[in-house]
Amino acid sequence: MANQRKINYYQALKKSVLAITFLSTSLSLAACGGGSNPNASQENAQGLKLGSLVPTTGDLSSIGQNMPVAVQLAVDTINACGGVNENPVSLVSEDSQTDPSTGSNAMTKLAEVDKVAGVVGAFASSVSGSAVDVAVRNKVMLVSPGSTSPVFTQRASNGEFNGYWARTAPPDTYQAQALAALASKQGFKKISTVVINNDYGVGFEQQFVQAFEKSGGEILQKNNPVRYDPKAPTLDSEAKSAFGGKPDAVAAVLYAETGSVLLRSAFEQGLSDGVTVLLTDGVYSEDFIRQVGKTGDGKSIISGALGTVPGANGEALSEFTALWKEKTGKELTAFVPHSWDAAVLMMLAAEASDTNTGEGIQSNILEVANAPGTEVSDPCQAMDLVRQGGDINYQGASGNVDIDENGDVIGGYDVWQVNEDGSLAVIDNITPE
Repeated sequence: MANQRKINYYQALKKSVLAITFLSTSLSLAACGGGSNPNASQENAQGLKLGSLVPTTGDLSSIGQNMPVAVQLAVDTINACGGVNENPVSLVSEDSQTDPSTGSNAMTKLAEVDKVAGVVGAFASSVSGSAVDVAVRNKVMLVSPGSTSPVFTQRASNGEFNGYWARTAPPDTYQAQALAALASKQGFKKISTVVINNDYGVGFEQQFVQAFEKSGGEILQKNNPVRYDPKAPTLDSEAKSAFGGKPDAVAAVLYAETGSVLLRSAFEQGLSDGVTVLLTDGVYSEDFIRQVGKTGDGKSIISGALGTVPGANGEALSEFTALWKEKTGKELTAFVPHSWDAAVLMMLAAEASDTNTGEGIQSNILEVANAPGTEVSDPCQAMDLVRQGGDINYQGASGNVDIDENGDVIGGYDVWQVNEDGSLAVIDNITPE
């Protein structure tokens, strides 16, 4: 009996020693895990997961279709040079359909089902306006490559986003000034406006009116602005209101599918002769020009129209353009460099935070985007510097992507023109004061 008690005692003692040894080893491994946050090891083992939320169908699909391709290319590039936090990055792509309700539902899926840490999107400001609330609630970083409404600046300054919002394209506060400067440069004195009735259109209109009047111009229907419902069955009355009154030009802030209907209606009603159409980034696509249609002699209905679009002039643009053509065989289109930069910035921020979470990206995205730090434009070189503990100032393909506390960047604008055959040509650039 005494021998049995001794055996039981030694078995218990052995189990205690093993348990203490296991606990000690676990604590030691956690303490020296590369100097990292011990809570990050499990998250990092699963790999960083990003999402994209851009329009591959709907009113802005003619511009949006290349955006998820650019994001995937950024992910593939980083994965080829070691991934993030020693694991490959994965991407979940969702189609916003240029619809706020659809976009909000897709953002909810990305955040709560797919558990992504960051999302490139949305494109339409109306979609981002609904998606950002979902992102903030779930602590998911949202970086838009093209939502340009000034509303986001105001909401950010009010503290609504907690740092979970940024964009790589400048807000329309600047583009509206650029379009007004272009109108003045063209010698236009009297201008009408027509805009899509959402945050993007109305915000742009208000900024444009203020800037054009400041330069000495006149807005013909200032007290009764023309704002169209994209779901309206026809846009004949809106076209008549905008193009009537013999303006020198009509500043039209449109989406492609519905905007083409409005401009075609103005032509069919005989209202657009001698009136220059001023356009913006939302319709910078040859598909849009084709949708508007041609005259009886085969010329574009809006031949001679002028527009502005956020330009891409970053240090990495030439290298990215070559990579894009090599991998896709396509010409570079608007907002593709901005989509690439949005994805690269989030991956660099995750690496800098040593954790694959939205909180980690949010806490480091301004650090990797801005000075001080080593200026670097190649994503893999940037990633190597961050892995070594260095400070970087990422210089993108779209621009230097210096993001301020409201998530905004400042950039210049390309001036584009519609040729008679419906092709587009960049003819100038303009920078707002």
